[in-house]
Amino acid sequence: MTKFAAFAVTGSASMLAESVHSLADSGNQVLLLVGRRRARRAETEEHQFGFGAERYFYAFIVAVVLFTVGAVFSCYEGVERIRHPEKLTSPLVAFGVLAVAVVLEAFSLRTAAGEARPSRGQAGWRSFIRHAKAPELPAVLLEDVAALTGLAFALVGVTLATITRDDRWDGAGSLAIGLLLGCVAAVLAVEMKSLLIGESASPGVEAAIVAAIEGGPEVERVIHLRTLHIGPDTLLVAAKIGVLHDDTAASVAAGIDAAERRIRAAVPAAEFIFLEPDVYQSSRTDTANPAVRAAGRLRSRLSTRSAGRGH
Repeated sequence: MTKFAAFAVTGSASMLAESVHSLADSGNQVLLLVGRRRARRAETEEHQFGFGAERYFYAFIVAVVLFTVGAVFSCYEGVERIRHPEKLTSPLVAFGVLAVAVVLEAFSLRTAAGEARPSRGQAGWRSFIRHAKAPELPAVLLEDVAALTGLAFALVGVTLATITRDDRWDGAGSLAIGLLLGCVAAVLAVEMKSLLIGESASPGVEAAIVAAIEGGPEVERVIHLRTLHIGPDTLLVAAKIGVLHDDTAASVAAGIDAAERRIRAAVPAAEFIFLEPDVYQSSRTDTANPAVRAAGRLRSRLSTRSAGRGH
C-alpha cells in the first residue's frame, strides 16, 4: 500500500512496477498457504494417495501469477514509459519508500534463509532450490531475492532519472524489473513442473531404503527399486526383492512386513510401500538405480574380504 501511495505521489514507473510486484508476491504467499492446507486432506476413493501434490500445483500457479501479473505488466509499463516519458515528481518520496522496502525485504530473505538452512544441509543454495521436494521455501527464497534485486533496479532507475532529468531511465527500471520477474517465474515453473510430473527420492534416501530392506535375514537383496514423491512429505516405494528359494509363503509375508517396518523407521516419509517377492537372478538386477548398484558393490567388497580372510 505504501508503494502504491508513493507511485501516486511520484508517478514513477519503477515504483508502480514494484507495487505490482509486491501485490503479486502477497497473492503468491496466500496461494502457497492454500496449497499447504488443501494438501492435508485425507485420501478419498477417487484420490487414494491423498492430496500432497496440491502443494506442487499451487506453487506452479505462483509461477504463472508471478509472470502474468508481475513480469508482463512491468515490461509493458516500462516500454510505454520509455516511448512516452512522464515527469517524475517528488523523487525523495520514492527514495524513502524504496529504502524502507529494502530493509524489510532483507529481513524477509534472512528469515526464509534461516528456515531453509536445516533442510539445505551442506548443499549449495542453487542445488537446494533445484532438488528441494517442498515447494514453499524455494518459491519464497526466489521471490525474496527477486524482490531485493527489483528494488535495486528501481533505485537505479529513479536515481538516474533524477540526476540526468531523463525520465526514460525510470521506464528502463520498470522494464528491468519485468525481465527479472520473468526469469524467476520461468525457473520456478520449470522446477514445479518437474515435481508435478513426479520426482524420485534423493540418492541418499534411496540408499537408506535399500539398506533398510536388506538389513534383515529375510531378504537376499533388492532387485528393482522405484520411488516417487506424491507430496513433499509423502513417498511411494515400490521394490522387487529377492527372497530365499525355500521360504514358505508365511515366512515371505513375515519378511515383507519386517522390511516395511525397517523402511518406515529409516524413512518416515515412506507412507506407501509395495514390495514384490521374487527369486534373485543377477541378470535381472536393476543396475541403472544408483542405490541398488552401490549396494551391490558393497556386497561384492564384503564377499571378497570374507573370502580373503577364509583363505
